[in-house]
Amino acid sequence: MNLERIFDIVISIIALVFCSFPMLLISFFVKISSKGPLIYWSDRVGKDNSIFRMPKFRTMRTDAPVVATHLLIDPDRYLTRVGKFLRKTSLDELPQLLSVLNGDMSFVGPRPALYNQEDLIKLRTEKGVHRLVPGITGWAQVNGRDELPIPVKVSFDEYYLKNRSFLFDLKIIWMTFLKVIKREGVSH
Repeated sequence: MNLERIFDIVISIIALVFCSFPMLLISFFVKISSKGPLIYWSDRVGKDNSIFRMPKFRTMRTDAPVVATHLLIDPDRYLTRVGKFLRKTSLDELPQLLSVLNGDMSFVGPRPALYNQEDLIKLRTEKGVHRLVPGITGWAQVNGRDELPIPVKVSFDEYYLKNRSFLFDLKIIWMTFLKVIKREGVSH
């Protein structure tokens, strides 16, 4: 077991304990704000282009199309009453700690593509990025997040692939913390 995996296991357990009460509160607000399940399970592309199910707190109505949010004409019309807040604060991502603990995700890596984002999957495969375990955050996330066009996002992913290290991961985690606090780079 490598240092990154040990870090992922230890920190995800600590984070799950620390975040259990906030997750309970979020669950309550998701449930009372709209009909449907608390958790939205999204089919995502993982390491070596394998498909896994990634959990998030549900932020959209159950009739929302299953596409990347940036492809929706009016994504705000599908957001639940608490969904916009959860997305702006990234609190909808907390259930992904379970995916980190399970090994489907890491804290740092390229964000997992939706199974139907063929252009992103193809370009990542061409650049070798598909060999990485996807992350809750990544180099592309801290350099633009939702605002980046796919070729630019993949160039950041490729840079991470070629330059990754434990210290680089710690830098990305710190930068993510600052971005979340400032709510930078979130368009929906």
